[in-house]
Formats: sequence, structure tokens, C-alpha cells
Amino acid sequence: MIRPSLILGHLLYLAVLALLVLAIPPGALGHVSDGLIVVGVVGAWRYGWALVNYLRAVLYLRVAYPRLKARAFAAHAALPVQGHAYFLITSYKIDSDTTRRVYQALFRAAAVAPGGATIVASVVDTSDLRLIRRIHALMDVPMDGVNLVIDQIPGTGKRDALARSLRLIGRQAPSRRDILLLVDGDSCVPEDIVAASAPFFTDPEVGALTTDEAVEIKPSLFGDWFALRFTQRQMMMSSMGLSGRVLTLTGRMSVFRADLATQPEFIRLVQHDHIDHWRLGRVDFLTGDDKSTWFWLLQRGYKMLYLPDVTSLSMETQPKPGFADSAVTLMIRWFGNMLRTNGRALALGPRQIGLFTWWSILDQKVGIWTTLAGPISVLLAAIFVEPLVIPAYIAWVMATRYVFCWVLASVRGRGFPITYPVLLYFGQIVGAAVKSYVLFRLDRQRWTRQSAGPSALPALGLRLRGLGSTYVHALALGWLTFGVMLLSGLV
Repeated sequence: MIRPSLILGHLLYLAVLALLVLAIPPGALGHVSDGLIVVGVVGAWRYGWALVNYLRAVLYLRVAYPRLKARAFAAHAALPVQGHAYFLITSYKIDSDTTRRVYQALFRAAAVAPGGATIVASVVDTSDLRLIRRIHALMDVPMDGVNLVIDQIPGTGKRDALARSLRLIGRQAPSRRDILLLVDGDSCVPEDIVAASAPFFTDPEVGALTTDEAVEIKPSLFGDWFALRFTQRQMMMSSMGLSGRVLTLTGRMSVFRADLATQPEFIRLVQHDHIDHWRLGRVDFLTGDDKSTWFWLLQRGYKMLYLPDVTSLSMETQPKPGFADSAVTLMIRWFGNMLRTNGRALALGPRQIGLFTWWSILDQKVGIWTTLAGPISVLLAAIFVEPLVIPAYIAWVMATRYVFCWVLASVRGRGFPITYPVLLYFGQIVGAAVKSYVLFRLDRQRWTRQSAGPSALPALGLRLRGLGSTYVHALALGWLTFGVMLLSGLV
């Protein structure tokens, strides 16, 4: 049943939109129509690209995925022996209530794994070790076929933890039939995750897969923003799923062919991934292990699938007191991981990774500047030509984002709170600004619960590097603004 407050919110939103439109005198913007060409071109490009991804997502959800799933399950049913399931979970500075729920879900999933299961829990704190053992001992399901290994390690970072645990699993010589699940310590796996994912690995070209996600968080603006992001994720992942290569293997939970994920080259990249940058030098990766695993498989031509009907539960907390601070903190980490990896992915070329996948990766960079060009052109037009451009642009933003939110909602098959259009615009504009910031500062990394550690550069070197980053960032924004002025006819 639709809540009256939800309907009221939509009515008020539409009323404000109508007032903005009526407040602009007829013909008042005729003399600035040429100046708004950038908004029109950018809008046509961005929403055209969104429409392409939406149509691809619908095709995948309704046609391609059901067929893929039917073939996979038929092939799996013909196998004489079921594969073993390995779970690798990392826990660090997570509250005990979350840890209890996560491991209870994990143990239940392992208990019903058809070919048995091994759980490797990588922990730092002794308190986590004791809590996990207590949860295991008190489980209300038979655990006879589950082998629990708790690996207590020094707190040197998630990449070291993953590498050490992967080597431990590798010593058990997993077979071609076995699967390995990488799980974050704040994510609950579905109970049937092994039965739901293992059949897809009957295709020898499949190296990994990831699933849909739901979020559990206190009701708030930050919670609405997270839910919106996961709705956008469902559409984009489904679109990429049509090509057989998603753009990331989500760190919260993804499933791999165990014999691939335990290869020495795979483990080395997870532990010591880096890029060599023309200005920043060698940039060792702290965060972004999910991008490292993704790139290793992409480079070797493996498919990476998306399961839209299998859902893990992510338990999130707001990292900062304010909404904007929290969102920007997470964006810096997410977009940094993306931008540190997509340059080398582009270098693989469309022949190796597929044209649509290659173009989608390119769009992640191009989208930074096309997104920022719109508001820059409106601001310039308001300053130099006609201030009424501002309310007209606000009305345009409200109308287009409202329609797009209904398009997104159709992917989930439900409505949305009226905060979504505002949060969508916030995510687009602030997200593009954060991406432009990170693009010139790829060396800056930070986990939400872990700092990056000391730099090898002296203080003066860090300061000079920071000044260089600021200079090239300002130069890029300056050229973007000049290009917008040229296209708008202001110059």
C-alpha cells in the first residue's frame, strides 16, 4: 500500500516544478537559446546513453538471463560430482552485532552447500576470533560438512589478508568444479548462494560473477542515497551482464572459480597491485581489491556474469556525521578505485574485452566532463546573458531527474521516495566533481576504517606533488570552461 506521505511528497515536488515553469515569462529565454546548446547536447548524450543501458537491462532481465540460467542449471544437473565451496571472509573493526549476523548467514549458507564447504575467516582482533568460534558452536543447523579455519593476522591491510588466506586455500588444491566466495565482514550472503551461483561455472569461459545487493541502514537521507545507488547498480549491472562482463566484481560479495582465484599470479596482483603514472610515479594500491580481481580476469578474457535474482545484504553505517561528508568520503574511495584501474583496462582494447565493455569504461572518464559542462554553461549564461536561465535550468533538472527516477524504479518494480530526484542530481554533479578531483590525485587512498599509512615521500615532496595535482586539475577545469564558452557562443 502506498503511504499518503509518499504521494504528498510527489505532489509537492510537481507543484514546485509547475511554479518554476510558470514563473518564467514566455519568450524570456529566446535570446539565450544558442547559449544553452551545451545543456541540450550534453543532455541528449547522457540520457541517450542511459536509455541504451536501460533497454539492455530490460533485455537481459526478461530474455537473456532466464535463458542463460536455464542452460547453466541444466548443465550443472548433469555433473556427476558437486564442487566444493570455499568462503573467504575478512573482518576488521566491525561491531559484534553485525559480525554475529554476518557469520550466522555464512554458516547457514555453508551448511547447505551441496559439495561441502570450507570457511576461512581472516581476523585481526582476538575478540573477533572468540566471537566467531562461539557463533559456530551455537549454530542451530548441522555443521558436519563445514570446515572452519580462523586465520588471525597482523593488521597490515585487507590486501595482505586476502593474499594470505588465498594461499591457504590454494594449498588444498581446489578443482575446476570448486567455487570461492570473497565476502566482506559486513555483508550477509543468501542461504542458497552456492546452489544459485555454482551452475554458471559449468561454462569454462566464466571466471567470476557478482550479485544484486540490498542495503540495511538507518532511515535517513544517507540511507535513501545508498538505496538509490543500488537501484542504479541493478540497471547498469544488468546492462553489462548482457555483454558477459560486468565493470566490477563487488568487494562486498563476489564468486570466483576457485582454481583461478588461487593461482599465484592472481594472488600477487591482489596483494601488490599498482600502476605507474607519468606524474605521480608508482602508485601502490591500498583499496580496490575488487578492481584488481576484475582486471586480472578481464585481461585473460574470462566472462564475469551478473545474477540479478540473487541478493546479498550489506549492512552500512554512515562514516561521517553529515550526509554530504559521508557521501563524498565514500565517493573518493569508490571513484579512486575505478579511475586507477580503467586506464589499463582501456589499453586492452575493444577487440580483447568487447566493444560495449570498452566503450562503457571510456564513458566513465568522458562522463566526468560532459556532466560538469552542463552546469558550467548555465552558470556562464546566467552571469553574462540572462539570470532567468537559473530557474529554467532548475525546472529542467527537476523534470528530467523525476522521469529518470521512474525509469529506474521500473527496474525494481516499485516506487521511490521524492528525495530520489534530488539525490540523483547530487550524485551526478558532486560525483563528477569528485571524479575530476580524484583523477589528478590517484595516489590518495583511504579505507573507511583504515588509513593509508605513511608515505615514502618526504613532506616537501608530498607538498610539491599536491601543488602539481592542483595545477593540472585547475588547468583541466579551465580548458573545460573555455570550451563551453566557445560552444555556447560566449567567446
